[in-house]
Amino acid sequence: MQKEKVLVIGACGQLGSELTLALRQVYSDAQVLATDVVPPSAELLVSGPFAQLDILDREAFFALVDKHQFTQIYHLAAILSANAERNPAFAWKLNIDGLMNVLDVAKSRDFVKKIYCPSSIAVFGPHTPTNDTPQFTVMDPNTIYGITKLVDERLSEYYFQKFNVDIRSLRYPGLISYKTPPGGGTTDYAVDIYYKAIQAGHYDCFLREDTSLPMMYMPDAIKATLDLMHADSDKVKIRSSYNLTAMSFTPTQVAESIRQHIPSFTISYAPDFRQQIADSWPNSIDDTAARQDWGWKPSYDLEAMTADMLKNLREKLRVDTIASVSVK
Repeated sequence: MQKEKVLVIGACGQLGSELTLALRQVYSDAQVLATDVVPPSAELLVSGPFAQLDILDREAFFALVDKHQFTQIYHLAAILSANAERNPAFAWKLNIDGLMNVLDVAKSRDFVKKIYCPSSIAVFGPHTPTNDTPQFTVMDPNTIYGITKLVDERLSEYYFQKFNVDIRSLRYPGLISYKTPPGGGTTDYAVDIYYKAIQAGHYDCFLREDTSLPMMYMPDAIKATLDLMHADSDKVKIRSSYNLTAMSFTPTQVAESIRQHIPSFTISYAPDFRQQIADSWPNSIDDTAARQDWGWKPSYDLEAMTADMLKNLREKLRVDTIASVSVK
């Protein structure tokens, strides 16, 4: 049986940095090449090979794929919601043209067996049902990020139907991780709030206190991604993107969960332009299809996530402080 060779595009982002390490545990360090336009973290660099790659450089990308003959490609490079609103033209170029390059290489290279490109709850819009949003429903995104991700979904299903490209995708909710800082998304308050709880004991939230959004702890997101990619092809019945969720909560609810560990923690609210983005997204998601088709089941709820986030962040921030003092 052919040994898997895996390419990760956008490996230095919030998802990519952790997914790359997980893939290296599965396939061995040497078999997973991490790529990005920015330098990798020390942890990512020491764990396996890294190469500079701009996915918009089509010639360089095709040459890299031909050189290594990758069997799997994880395409994670994208401009996220809040940052995309600041530069819509570049967000369109990266989020659409980048995927087109990946789809075209998979279409034309028989050795590329599977590709993965995540989507997002941003594909939904103001006329989408907000509670238990169905897998198939109205999709009228009003952000450039959501628009590009909806185009990506349609391209993915098109290439599967027309060219038999085995592409798989998940509509991620907000992702929360202690390993990487916020990356420009509207749901990033749910990462930053834990940092501020430890560092300052207070958080100024850019969303309203009653804004409920679907969320997921990063270990569950990694598990879901690997479970989908390891599923037999006949079990993957949706080729646009699967709804996925673990929990939904408001800023008030996450603040209350933090107070169970840090009773003095306080929070204030000053909604900005990201509130309008959040208002166009679902409150909760129905991911029945993922559960039925390939057995998805989350492991973390809000309480378990908060306990783990605070425990690991305290250690991370302590180590970072010691390193900073040592350098000085």
